[in-house]
Amino acid sequence: MSYETITIESAEGVGIVTLNRPKVLNALSPQLLAELIDAVTEFDRDPQVRCIALLGSDKAFAAGADIGSMADASPIDMMRSNDFARIERLRELSTPIVAGVSGYALGGGCELAMACDLIIASETAQFGQPEINLGIIPGAGGTQRLTRAVGKALAMDLVLTGRMLSAIEARNAGIVARITAPEAWRDETLAVCRTIATKSPIALQVARDAINAAFETTLTQGIEFERRAFHVLFASDDQKEGMSAFLEKRRPAFTGS
Repeated sequence: MSYETITIESAEGVGIVTLNRPKVLNALSPQLLAELIDAVTEFDRDPQVRCIALLGSDKAFAAGADIGSMADASPIDMMRSNDFARIERLRELSTPIVAGVSGYALGGGCELAMACDLIIASETAQFGQPEINLGIIPGAGGTQRLTRAVGKALAMDLVLTGRMLSAIEARNAGIVARITAPEAWRDETLAVCRTIATKSPIALQVARDAINAAFETTLTQGIEFERRAFHVLFASDDQKEGMSAFLEKRRPAFTGS
């Protein structure tokens, strides 16, 4: 399909979605969000795509929401459009999604990155929820995912002051998985995606579900979820293939069944 605010491509089992509104630092307009969710949904349906990379530009992953599209909106307008709810679609994907972040990831951009499974960041990356400077609060999970990731104290600091975190601070706080040199963030993100794409699709999906359950259950419930998921995977062809390949000292050929 042809898109106006994003570009897409695929290679080596990885579907690549790049936000493409450079004049406004990839601000998240309703159109961009709609195109983004359409693209990742199509990749999720493609059995040849086993991981999705979500990228911005060197200067900005996404510098926030498109303020021009909401400045004069009424509460009813916001409720009816409910554009930010589309970000939750990322959690429903079967395919892992990795955000590659360089430059600004602010407001909705930070929330979009945090909705992915993991974040690879350039040393230039800056994360924040500066909505307080506009007289509003985060509206796409910023007060919730951020607090779960970094704890109450730092979440309060970021949301109430609007300050930004450097890439190193974000990694130390648990938002970012890896930091790269400014010129290497895209290559590293795609390398991580290619590695993930070699794994069993069914095991990846179950692993993600188990990790996400840790944020929504008690420890006892989470351990039980994990144990049952572990047992269920022994019904998969990929488990048989993975263990056979290990014993035969060869690379497994996973099929997702």
